Amino acid sequence: MSGGVIPKPLSFEQRDGEFAVDDDTVIRASDAAAPAARRLQADLAAATGLTLPITPSAPAGGREGAGAAIELDVDPELPREGYRLEIAPDGVRLAGGSTAGLFHGGIAFRQLLGPDAFRRAALPGRQWRAAASVTVDAPRFAWRGFMLDVARGFRPKHEVLRLIDLLALHRVNVLQLHLTDDQGWRMEIHRYPRLTEVGAWRPESQLGHGPDSTLDGRPVGGFYTHDDLREIVAYAAERHIEVVPEIETPGHVRAALAAYPELGVTGGPYEVWPRYGINDDVLNAEESTVEFFRNVLDEVMAVFPSTYIAVGGDEARKVQWANDSRTQKLMASRGLETPNELQAWFIRQLDAHLTAAGRRLYGWDEVLEGPLGPGATIASWRGLRGAEVAVARGHDVVLCPDDFAYLDYRQSDSAEEPIPVGTVQSLRDVYEFEPLPEDASEPMRRHVLGVQANAWSEHMDTASRVDYMVFPRLAAFAEVAWSAPGKRWADFEARLDAQLAIYGAMGVAYRPLAGPHPWQQRPGVPGAPRAKADRQAELAALTADLHE
Repeated sequence: MSGGVIPKPLSFEQRDGEFAVDDDTVIRASDAAAPAARRLQADLAAATGLTLPITPSAPAGGREGAGAAIELDVDPELPREGYRLEIAPDGVRLAGGSTAGLFHGGIAFRQLLGPDAFRRAALPGRQWRAAASVTVDAPRFAWRGFMLDVARGFRPKHEVLRLIDLLALHRVNVLQLHLTDDQGWRMEIHRYPRLTEVGAWRPESQLGHGPDSTLDGRPVGGFYTHDDLREIVAYAAERHIEVVPEIETPGHVRAALAAYPELGVTGGPYEVWPRYGINDDVLNAEESTVEFFRNVLDEVMAVFPSTYIAVGGDEARKVQWANDSRTQKLMASRGLETPNELQAWFIRQLDAHLTAAGRRLYGWDEVLEGPLGPGATIASWRGLRGAEVAVARGHDVVLCPDDFAYLDYRQSDSAEEPIPVGTVQSLRDVYEFEPLPEDASEPMRRHVLGVQANAWSEHMDTASRVDYMVFPRLAAFAEVAWSAPGKRWADFEARLDAQLAIYGAMGVAYRPLAGPHPWQQRPGVPGAPRAKADRQAELAALTADLHE
């Protein structure tokens, strides 16, 4: 049963007895483990009301002090994010391959203490006991990502911080923030203030999906300052999560064009788009536009220390390029024959700039429609074809195919699902995805960094809507990303109740397993559901021009 822990650890052994956390308990930590000890101390204090003192590790074989101890140490023999957690009646011993491993082990210890260990204030009369056991664990994939779209549905900083705590619970270690799109620009850029003065606001939003959708008449907007984002980055780093920013190019740019019309092909006028979907507007191919985005990326890199910087590249329609005489002249002067080659040229300019700064470009699989620099990393979302092409060309890959990893897609075929879009992605559908089956090639195993779940926010305009769409499907994704191959659905189901109880303690408005509560439904708001077979045929057509 793995003690009810999600994601499932490599091994779990139940033993006799239990360990009690009380006023006499201390935390003992080596110098290397001190940061993890402080994090565990703070998390336990919030939930239990007990501020456990941190003391240096006892000498070998020693047991100094009156109280039982929770002992933390770094063991370089363990995998970097791995841990060994031994709970005995006389003490707890937690070793991690690094402070990240210790942090993950601390989360597991809190899970074994019970759901109240995740509350933000102590409840009266609680006793804090964990059954004796030994857990040995390490992740399957190095990249265990989650993408939050804050461009369409802006999420205030405090909601992003709350989400980071929930990602940490699931051992997610990458948060991709989709900061710009047609519907809004969410990062302050000092050099170009109109990006947020104009681009961060729209007069209304699309209500529903498909041909029967309407507009809601409600203004919406918001953006993050540099310091807001630095705080998000620091908060995530304390929980061993890297924040990867995304600035969309050369499509999905209406918010930027509304602020600076000279960046577009037609010159405007443009508006921050209240509709969802794909429109024809793209950036022009002038060197001045490339320089504009180099300057934007310089500010992005000054705020985000992440190795990877995402530049979009997806769903850029090229009709305007094909029909514009100025663009055709620029293509000819650069020796480019097709609009696809022009997009590849644009992305390569940004790739070279990021590489020169010691960073790596991260792009959706459309960027493979032309040659890339060797350091570019691909998010394969249109099925797995992008991954196959990227690996054949020597690029690293993150798997996020929309037929398993899109948590904004409907969760069942019931009419009660709110604003149903996309194919059905049930909890079990997410759980049963196998990123690297037994017959996966050696190059695929070498280049696949991991997996990522994506949440596009067209129809997630509140924190509770995000909760409903993401949880508990993120628990299923966590086992895809973290746990060893050979998952069993019945075993996951048996552990899920404990995870749902943690959600309850943390105030997560998750989707019940039996279907939505009445207040989670959106009767009368149209959606656009799709059959899986239709979507697979569409993806095959969309990726037909990707060649290895």
